[in-house]
Formats: sequence, structure tokens, C-alpha cells
Amino acid sequence: MSPSPTYPESVGIGLLQGVTELFPVSSLGHSILIPALIGGRTGRDLDVTADGSPYLAVLVGLHLATALALVVYFRRDWVRIVRGLAGSVARREIATPEQKLGWLLVVSTLPVGAAGLALDHLLRDALGKPTPAAVFLTLNGLVLYGAERLRRGGPGRRRAADHPAADSDRRLARLTFRQGAWIGSAQILALLPGVSRSGTTMSAGILRGLHHEDAARFSFLLATPVILAASALKLPELLSPANTAVRGPLLAGSLAAFAAGYVSVRFLTRYFETRSLTPFAVYCALAGLGSLVALHA
Repeated sequence: MSPSPTYPESVGIGLLQGVTELFPVSSLGHSILIPALIGGRTGRDLDVTADGSPYLAVLVGLHLATALALVVYFRRDWVRIVRGLAGSVARREIATPEQKLGWLLVVSTLPVGAAGLALDHLLRDALGKPTPAAVFLTLNGLVLYGAERLRRGGPGRRRAADHPAADSDRRLARLTFRQGAWIGSAQILALLPGVSRSGTTMSAGILRGLHHEDAARFSFLLATPVILAASALKLPELLSPANTAVRGPLLAGSLAAFAAGYVSVRFLTRYFETRSLTPFAVYCALAGLGSLVALHA
């Protein structure tokens, strides 16, 4: 078993997690690559591949903290969506944009939920190593760039004419359930270390004709229940006596992840009103290739 992360390491990885989970650059890929590239004690403390790694337990808590940041930021949206779902069930109808958006989120979550239960451990054990993570991070950059080049209307950012959440609800409600499920299924690729959850769902949304800010908002809303559910399934392991030693560092890291996640989603929702995925595509390709060179130099 590898040593437990220290407080500074936990805070550092918490800040990293809060940013990379929401930026389309892959939190898991960075969580594997950065310790491997740094090496030394940090590399040992943050070894995600070690049997019984305390670092894995810390990552579960950090994911939960990031999901809570999303819940807090989109709290008004979630109140509206939950009320819409409740009204839809009670009246047996889908009559409002909030009701349609709520059911879109439900339908879009099912594919990745099933795939995660079936493939998470298999893919993590087989591919949760630095070299595969670097390869998939490079491919993630190509996916982001390809989405920008291939989307409807050709290259060049398309901006929505209006920005309030209620207007975004109406635009997102135009998606069919099949389109929503297709966008949600893109999250399955994020089970591969180095592939970004937000990046794949945003790319899929853009390819279906969504504006950048709507694709980002749908991606963040879609990620929230998935991350919460995945964290909840692993909480018993996190709370087991074997992980008692990591709870202090975990709390410190979780606070950092929450703060970083909240700032990140606030920044990105504004960023995608005027910008595209292209800078992130370039970063992922360069970071992935650079990591491959450094790992095998």
C-alpha cells in the first residue's frame, strides 16, 4: 500500500481536481500523469495504480466536493428542473421546457450509469497507467478540435442570441430524447483516463447543433448526478477504517476542490459565451505528447 497523501499534496490535488474535472482536459488523466511526472515522494503518495491506494479514496472525496460545487452554482436551475420533473410525473405530461430538460437529463444519464457499473474497475485496472493516460489525453485534444471543425455550420464559434437560464432551457428542450441519450453516452468515453467528461459531452452537443454556452451548461448539469452517484457508490470504501488516516488531508483537499470547482464553473459558463474548445484541444494534444516524451525519455 502506498503512503497517504500529505496535507499540501491533498490541497494541491484538490485544486487540480476542481479545475480539471470541469475544464475539458480530463481530471483522471491529470491525476495519473502529474504524480508520475513529478516522481519522488509525491509520486509514491499519489500513486493511483497501487493496491489499496489511499489516493483513490481521496479522489472519491474530491469528486464529491466538485459535484457539490456544481450543485451550489446551479442551485436555482436544479430547483426549477426538480419542480418540473415532479409536475411532469404528477400530471403525466411533458409540457414545459423545464420538464423536458429534466427528462433529458434522466435519459442522458442512463447509458453512462450502466457503463460505469460494468466497466469502471476493468478500465481503471487495465488503463490507469501514465502511458495510456498520455495517449488518451492526446486523443482528447483531437476530439475537441474535430468537434469544432465538423460541427453543423462549419468552423467558427456560434453564439446564442440570449443567455438567461430560462432561455437556455427552451433551446435545450428542442433536443430529442435520442439526441440527449447520444450526448449522454459520450460520457462513457470519459471512463478512459485522459478523456474529459465535459469535453466529450460538449463536443457531442456542439455536433448536434448546440451553441457553445448551451453545450457547456448541459454538460455541467449532466455531470452533476453522474459524479454524485459515482461518489456515493464509493463512499463506504472511503469511510472504512482502513482510510481513517486520509480523512484529515481529504477534508483539506475537498475544501480546495470545492472552491476551485466553483470558480471554474463560474469562469467557464462565461468563457463559452464568446470562446470555443480550440485552446483546450491544443493544450491536451501538447500535454499528452509532451508527457509521452517525458515518460519515455
